Amino acid sequence: MKTTAAFALGFAAGMACLAVGLWSTGRLEPALALAAPKVAQPVAVAIPESPRDPLPDPSPAAPPVLPPQDPASLRMPLAGVNPHTLRSSFSQARGGHAHEALDIMAPRGTEVMAVADGNVVKLFNSKPGGLTVYQFDDSRTWCYYYAHLDRYALGLKEGTRLRAGDVLGYVGSTGDASPDAPHLHFAVFELGPEKHWWQGTAVDPLPLLK
Repeated sequence: MKTTAAFALGFAAGMACLAVGLWSTGRLEPALALAAPKVAQPVAVAIPESPRDPLPDPSPAAPPVLPPQDPASLRMPLAGVNPHTLRSSFSQARGGHAHEALDIMAPRGTEVMAVADGNVVKLFNSKPGGLTVYQFDDSRTWCYYYAHLDRYALGLKEGTRLRAGDVLGYVGSTGDASPDAPHLHFAVFELGPEKHWWQGTAVDPLPLLK
């Protein structure tokens, strides 16, 4: 009898605890149920932007200004000619005016070479000079003038870049030169501020040739 009473009392107490649990949580869970593992949430990582390519400079750099060149060591315009065998004709009178150039006698067709680096600025066919070439040095301080040419070198044109020793034409007797005396008429003059290919202060070429 006592055993039955004790069992009934324990059953009643258990049912009371179950009722309290249902009333407080609204659901029945095992007392020892393990908590569900937490799933790690992805973490947003800020990725730095790639550096942008620098924008091109809208104003290109100006070309460098070259210092005036010293014309005191010009290359001989004709191969095989020793300048010490030549005589200056710079101050001689020619047609009522000073010659202001050097005449170098040579067989027709002899190669005429640039005396310095620089660009061809003018190809001109004149009555006195015949076929001529005007070349400026790189500093645009000096102009070199080659006249009485028989013909120009193949492909030569205004703007052509010449290196010292490049062939630019061939000895002839065009213009007012005597057909029996082909030669190169070579002149050097210092350019003025206007940089006119036909105008400048002439200097004797002979002392400049090496």
